[in-house]
Amino acid sequence: MAAEHAKLSAANAQNYDVSVAKRIGELTSVTTALKEYEEAHDSASELQSLLSDPSADSELRELATTDLESTQSSLPTLANSLKTSLIPPHPFSSFPCLLEIHPGAGGSEASIFAHELLYMYIGLASRLGLQHTLTSYSPDDSAPAGSVALSDAILEISAPNTYDLFRSEAGVHRVQRIPATEKKGRTHTSAVSVLVLPSLPDTSNGDSQLNYDDPNSDYYLNPTEVRSEVMRAGGAGGQHVNKTESAVRLTHAPTGLVVRMQESRSQHKNREKAWNVLRAKVAAKRRDEREAEIASLRRTAMGGVGRTGREDKVRTYNFSQNRVTDHRSGWESNNLDDVLGGGKILEGCMDSVREWMREGEVLGLLAEDEMKRREQAQAEERNKDSARK
Repeated sequence: MAAEHAKLSAANAQNYDVSVAKRIGELTSVTTALKEYEEAHDSASELQSLLSDPSADSELRELATTDLESTQSSLPTLANSLKTSLIPPHPFSSFPCLLEIHPGAGGSEASIFAHELLYMYIGLASRLGLQHTLTSYSPDDSAPAGSVALSDAILEISAPNTYDLFRSEAGVHRVQRIPATEKKGRTHTSAVSVLVLPSLPDTSNGDSQLNYDDPNSDYYLNPTEVRSEVMRAGGAGGQHVNKTESAVRLTHAPTGLVVRMQESRSQHKNREKAWNVLRAKVAAKRRDEREAEIASLRRTAMGGVGRTGREDKVRTYNFSQNRVTDHRSGWESNNLDDVLGGGKILEGCMDSVREWMREGEVLGLLAEDEMKRREQAQAEERNKDSARK
């Protein structure tokens, strides 16, 4: 890639071409990171050689020792920057995000923990100064008296690039604890599903840079394939909620995806928000399906754990041991309260998972490159066989 960058830069200096300039821009971050890493690596080698030289005076050796320590400590960071530069950006990475939370197995305890997870993310967003809105919240009215529980919720975090920040949270979060209603003191295991979606630009103001009208676009929705229903909203909210058909439910027939929105008193606003959420869900599903082959390859390269989604157990919160364990990166903490409060320890966990994901992306890139090499070698061998015949 560095060689390609140098070749294209030299050619473009003589005869400028927009498409070539774009490719140069794509390669610049890689070549810059590579140059910084190689310079630090070469500097460390030179300093090591100097320290191995018996003729070097003590003052020079002392300076070399200090410089070597500093250079060696920078190498992991530079190596990580190089790895990151090699990974193509996620197509949703620059978007704000939607966190959709659903209780899974575990009955009322799962609904209670779903509420706690929601406020864990609200706490984190508040601490980081990220604007956020509770776009949708449906309480679980069947939960035991005195408890707060939800049946589903959507939290929108409006700041740019937060999809990339929060996408490590997608998957199944397990809680292990003794429920308040448990008479025999037994520990129960419950599960909550977290889905991370891009929050797409609003279509009403015409500012979107995405082509919502192109049938070939991931973001396109054919109105004839979306069934729309209106109904009375449920939950707290007074007479208006109970008597006005302001809630909207959209069903995308080809995929079976359903979105229900009832937070606003305006049916129009609920419909608009439901369309945006449905568009995000369909776009995410299309992207997953299109990249299924690559995802499979990367799972193989990573020993079968190359991606995360709703079906994957990603983290366990063990109350009796005050421990949180992430099953992807292997990260652990014995400060459960800080994690559930959205504190810095939760940030550390999320950082560890993003690093794990980067490692997987690099393994995937290597696997893809090796596959292409094998296919090229096989094609060349076939050509040779044909020529001999």
